[in-house]
Amino acid sequence: MTTKTEAAIVQEDIKKLADDLKDHIHQFEGSSFLITGAGGFLGNYMVLLLKYLNDNVLEKPAKGIFLDNFATGYEREVVEDENLQFVQHSVIEPFETDIPIDYVLHMAGIASPLYYTKFPIETMDVTTIGSRNMLELATKHKVKSFLFTSSSEVYGDPAPEFVPTPETYNGNVSITGPRAVYDESKRFAEILCVSFFRVHQLPVKIVRYFNVFGPGIRPNDYRVLPNFIERAIRNEPLEVHGDGLNTRSYCYINDGIEATFKVLFSDMNGEAVNIGNPALEISVKGLAEKVAEVYDGEVAINYIPPPHAVYADSDPKRRCPDITKIKEAIGWEPKYSLEEGLARTIAWYQSVMKD
Repeated sequence: MTTKTEAAIVQEDIKKLADDLKDHIHQFEGSSFLITGAGGFLGNYMVLLLKYLNDNVLEKPAKGIFLDNFATGYEREVVEDENLQFVQHSVIEPFETDIPIDYVLHMAGIASPLYYTKFPIETMDVTTIGSRNMLELATKHKVKSFLFTSSSEVYGDPAPEFVPTPETYNGNVSITGPRAVYDESKRFAEILCVSFFRVHQLPVKIVRYFNVFGPGIRPNDYRVLPNFIERAIRNEPLEVHGDGLNTRSYCYINDGIEATFKVLFSDMNGEAVNIGNPALEISVKGLAEKVAEVYDGEVAINYIPPPHAVYADSDPKRRCPDITKIKEAIGWEPKYSLEEGLARTIAWYQSVMKD
């Protein structure tokens, strides 16, 4: 099986990321990064980026401490060498190190509905207790910047007049509904971050991701896009829950990671910012059709009743970000089309699923 690091499509992505972040090389140079959730979808791209920069770009290598406990049972490679250290650790427990830390990227979390309904208490703990532990550590080390990865889920199911959704929208979230363990813990962690900014002047940033996708998202994640791609490759019908008219806005991983580091290195302290691609809003039905089109195979589409409460009444009708704030603040705009992102993701799946 082709590993994540060996996949040519991932190597291309990492090289392109390094080029897109070339104006920030001085901030990577000789700096120390702590990344939680480093074995996850987004975290691992960050690890690979640091490795690439050390091997090909930086005169003084960046240092990295990478934490993950593989709570959902999907254990995979994490790059290590003399500058990059992996520690199997749950952020629910305090973490101590004597190594100086310049930047913290708190990526740890359980984001798939399958897993956060299976592990509801762990989901809340990693986002609340885990965030508190990381904020305390960052305060102790007087970091240059702390970044918390939140989610568009904090907005719940916005009313039509709030779509595209700006950061000022306070949300329409069920306190005790099927998604609440994920949504509400993210909302709590956001005010926790802002409170550390207000009380301790910790330079925190909060990014709210809108459906970031790409190579490396685990095949059995069970969210709609990886599920569609895996079924297409296996020549199985794509299963659309209900009428498939609910929408999501998809953002390719390179766009998401580029934006994340640019926010990390910015002065957008004590506030949240959307990261997503409003141009790529598409219905679940339309996404199934697009996957079938890009895959270019004989793929059927079946419509089935929602198998879980998370996908039934609590499923938001629309998800589309207003990205005016990040465009005006740091000049970031997404580059990748849905077709290009899907083609790259499908190619990666084909490389890792082949015998």
